[in-house]
Amino acid sequence: MWMRGGTSKGAYFLKEDLPGDTAARDAFLLGMMGSPDPRQIDGMGGADPLTSKVAVVSRSVREGIDVDYLFLQVFVDKALVSDSQNCGNILAGIGPFAIERGLIMATGEETRVSIFMENTGQIAVATVQTPGGVVSYVGDARIDGVPGSAAPIPLAFRDTAGSSCGALLPSGQACDVVNGVRVTLIDNGMPCVVMKAEDVGVTGYESREELDDATALKTTIEAIRLAVGERMNLGDVADKSVPKMMLVAPPRSGGAVTVRSFIPHRAHASIGVLGAVSVATACLIEGSPAAEVASIPAGTRKTLSVEHPTGETSCVIELDEAGAVKTAAVLRTARKLMDGKVFA
Repeated sequence: MWMRGGTSKGAYFLKEDLPGDTAARDAFLLGMMGSPDPRQIDGMGGADPLTSKVAVVSRSVREGIDVDYLFLQVFVDKALVSDSQNCGNILAGIGPFAIERGLIMATGEETRVSIFMENTGQIAVATVQTPGGVVSYVGDARIDGVPGSAAPIPLAFRDTAGSSCGALLPSGQACDVVNGVRVTLIDNGMPCVVMKAEDVGVTGYESREELDDATALKTTIEAIRLAVGERMNLGDVADKSVPKMMLVAPPRSGGAVTVRSFIPHRAHASIGVLGAVSVATACLIEGSPAAEVASIPAGTRKTLSVEHPTGETSCVIELDEAGAVKTAAVLRTARKLMDGKVFA
């Protein structure tokens, strides 16, 4: 099934329908997407990392969990399939897909689907609209980066801190200096390196196209990314899609912070769901570069609007009595685009 999930789209497979051998599976997925080729002209990929994604879904045997979800990033211009990260946008389609494929039954007007994210061991709960026991993709919810409206799919995350790096702040510090640039190394669902845009020579308000053309900037942030892999417990990240690189600046449209995201080598048209959660969390950490530019609302339950090139992503973060992040949630939408057979 081909689906849009959040601001991404890709192929959703039942695990049993793919080769069990990893090498054979990856070879099939590369052929299906048309990689490696910058146009992906001989496959289904859309010549962009955001449209070259795969979800592998199966009924879960874990207690209290409905389905297991493995995310795979199929690189566009490399013969590489990576499972080194989650994707919170593709996650938005997992609940509807699981119901459509009969992995779970609809339970009423709304159906809650608990999802184990195999990449990082996290759990998310998606609430899917199922009037009359059938998935509905029609509704009034709007998310920036997607035209029109659709049925809302709230995603609530559990235990995201340190999901890939072993700790919320894998270096143990709110701020590190790498290649002369102050950064926060953070993982609240997505490993990210957060730095002030001005510290790497840009404003943080550039368009995606301007950033993709900024060769010197990309060289600078890639050097930082390669330098922090070991510190973030990610090892050599040269051929990995994490950590994501986040350039922050003061908000301009009433939000909490402005972000320009690299995923990791191309500028993101918006921002990934879990990337937004990690950046929003960085804004709450005293002494971090993000905290220095962010506008933070009061209270222990905070809605932080993360501004990006095509709008904003709102993260609802609850803090415990000690001020640590307890839960994080975001609103997404999804839509079924095609159901059938695909060939490699």
